[in-house]
Amino acid sequence: MESTTERLSVQREIEIAARPEIVWQFLVDPAKAVAWWGANATMDARPGGGYRVEVMPGRAVRGAFVELDPPRRLVYTFGWEGAGDMPGAIPPGSSTVEVELLASERGGTTLRLVHRDLPTGESASSHGRGWDHYLERLGRVAEGGDPGRDSWISGAM
Repeated sequence: MESTTERLSVQREIEIAARPEIVWQFLVDPAKAVAWWGANATMDARPGGGYRVEVMPGRAVRGAFVELDPPRRLVYTFGWEGAGDMPGAIPPGSSTVEVELLASERGGTTLRLVHRDLPTGESASSHGRGWDHYLERLGRVAEGGDPGRDSWISGAM
């Protein structure tokens, strides 16, 4: 008997009033990444290189870079350390995030994100809320604004 497991994905698209080269840096430079995503980060931005972002106190995502085509395309694996005690969380390396940066005619960027291989509706919903929160912050900081203190870091989700 053949067994299949349907995997889910989350898709998001946002417009950012900054060139792809600028947005790219906020995705791969740990010092810039923490301006929008997390309290601290380490990133070895090359194929096979690892990354770890402490998104909230005691909650870190970890994975490896799979594909880097600066400043157009970024693919990395994704999951949560200690995923077993978080509803909807998935272990490190069990899902894949693909980001495309497309230059717009007005000098900005269309960012398209697909988070693949999510195992349940709960997981897809949880990660969708997370991407909504953090992509808004990414857009603000890439445009030169201040996203303010991340309410999720202080635990006020």
